[in-house]
Amino acid sequence: MYLSNEVKIEIFKKHGKGETDTGSAEGQVALFSYRIKHLTEHLKKNRKDFSTQLALQKLVGKRRALLAYLYNKDISRYRAIVKALELRDIIK
Repeated sequence: MYLSNEVKIEIFKKHGKGETDTGSAEGQVALFSYRIKHLTEHLKKNRKDFSTQLALQKLVGKRRALLAYLYNKDISRYRAIVKALELRDIIK
């Protein structure tokens, strides 16, 4: 499997407040970004996999909602996670 527990722990350790803090918005955005990259690579090889395409669209929507929450709640946390994950070129 592409997303093992060790990979998840590493993502939450790097972007969250700790390896056991799985609920922080930064950790969730980082995890969603990792999964989005994986699904994007899958769809480049399998263009007609429409169920994966739907799952990817849902993940992007969830990540957008979390980023909007961070933007409204604490702009410095939003800017930090966008810069760390290189999601956007222009930071608001």
